[in-house]
Amino acid sequence: MAIPLLNEADAAGRLAALLDSAMDAIISVDEQQRIVLYNRAAQQTFGWPAEQVLGRPMEMLMPERFRRSHAGHVRHFAETNVTSRRKGEGMVLYGLRADGCEFPMDASISQMDTAEGKVFSVIVRDVTERVKARQDLARFATEASAIREQEKTRVARELHDELAQSLTALKMDAMWVREQIGARPQDAADKLAHMLEMLDDCVAATRRISADLRPLVLDDLGLVPAIEWLVQNFVQRWGVACELDIDESLELPEPYATAVFRIVQESLVNVAKHAGASRAWVRIAREGREIVLSVRDDGRGFVTEAPRKPQSIGLIGLRERATLLRGTVSIASTPGQGTRVEARIPAEPGEGAA
Repeated sequence: MAIPLLNEADAAGRLAALLDSAMDAIISVDEQQRIVLYNRAAQQTFGWPAEQVLGRPMEMLMPERFRRSHAGHVRHFAETNVTSRRKGEGMVLYGLRADGCEFPMDASISQMDTAEGKVFSVIVRDVTERVKARQDLARFATEASAIREQEKTRVARELHDELAQSLTALKMDAMWVREQIGARPQDAADKLAHMLEMLDDCVAATRRISADLRPLVLDDLGLVPAIEWLVQNFVQRWGVACELDIDESLELPEPYATAVFRIVQESLVNVAKHAGASRAWVRIAREGREIVLSVRDDGRGFVTEAPRKPQSIGLIGLRERATLLRGTVSIASTPGQGTRVEARIPAEPGEGAA
């Protein structure tokens, strides 16, 4: 059975429909760099309607700083035997929208000989979101590194200020007792009693620093008792009333348990240091396939859209922990009306069940 051939008009119509259905912007120019084809995706990408673009120079779609070199690149490409290639290997290319805004893009160019001469076609993809994601990832890595260094600095300072100095004093007292115990037994006994008190303080400081690094209660008793201990310790240390709402049956495997514990811990530290609050509320529950935790306070609040201080780590640590487990953190705050931090971490309903 013979297949009927399409006439030239029908073939052109089908080609135009095919090009308009493409998700990427497709632009073709002649040897004078005049636009001869401009599909629907190109209209959406660049913001120019086709009737205002066709027949005009390709330069209108690129920032001025790239226009001089573009023509030379096309001429050089025309002289090669290469049918197609990517443009801007190793660099970010930019397009120019109708409103004057620039945007990053990926582009590939191809050439084809026709009866009217060479036609050059460019396929363009807007990569604004991809570039933004890379920038966010780089900034995230930098800030995460800063958080780790800050934590190391804090631990080092506490070891020096609380343990090293106390141990040095104990050593000096021990030397004094050794020299005076025969001649002044009562003074030596008093000194030994003082040394025992200092040792008790050293043991308490060691346990506190160890708990900050890795809470043993989380490993020994599980998540719920660990959160209860954390909230109780927060109330005793900072004098801020805190109400805890947690599912008593909730049990999570690692690394989920540690992430939840740390997010609550860091959120409460932020409340204590920055909120000026009189009350706080902590809620942890399983909602479907997510673990949802929130920490709310009645403190001074802040403007969430305001830029962070250059040296401020802010709430990046919370986002880091959630992101590592494919979760999200949202922050809602209004000056004078407190702050609410909510984290959602995906977890299968049966994970960690006893």
